[in-house]
Amino acid sequence: MQVNKEELMSIYNSFSLNEEDKDFYQQFPVLELKAAVLTADWCGDALLCVPVIQRIAEYAGIELRFLIRDENLVLMDRYLTNGTARAIPKFIFMDQKGNEKAVWGPRSPEVQSLIMHERSTLPAKEDPSFEEKQKEMYKNFKARMTTDQALWESVNKSIKEELKNLL
Repeated sequence: MQVNKEELMSIYNSFSLNEEDKDFYQQFPVLELKAAVLTADWCGDALLCVPVIQRIAEYAGIELRFLIRDENLVLMDRYLTNGTARAIPKFIFMDQKGNEKAVWGPRSPEVQSLIMHERSTLPAKEDPSFEEKQKEMYKNFKARMTTDQALWESVNKSIKEELKNLL
């Protein structure tokens, strides 16, 4: 990892699960799940989601294997967001035989809503200031992702909702 390593490690080292969540995730080791994670180190969504789900995987006994999106496009294209976007990260949860059990990503609903709101404030793409304003928006959002524990918790809540169907 070359990009966002410091920020990702900061989230990982700062994020913790409450006792209720620990109890929930400690039900999963008997399922012997593993997950393929399509990601890239430059991805802001991965910066937020990967460390939170790594922490969850420790309690749930889920083995994570990381795959670089652009080196695994055949697999990525099976998990397009809205049927068109190679949005990452994608977490593909499987049983020990490789049967898909759940898929999560690239964002929690709360983070998606925030991003949509922020994008709605940008000028039109034709506007000469669009690129600069978009870069500024993503820079500010990246800073927020690294410090806003409510965003971290939204990832936890969303993944918990997805995985509860496996119990």
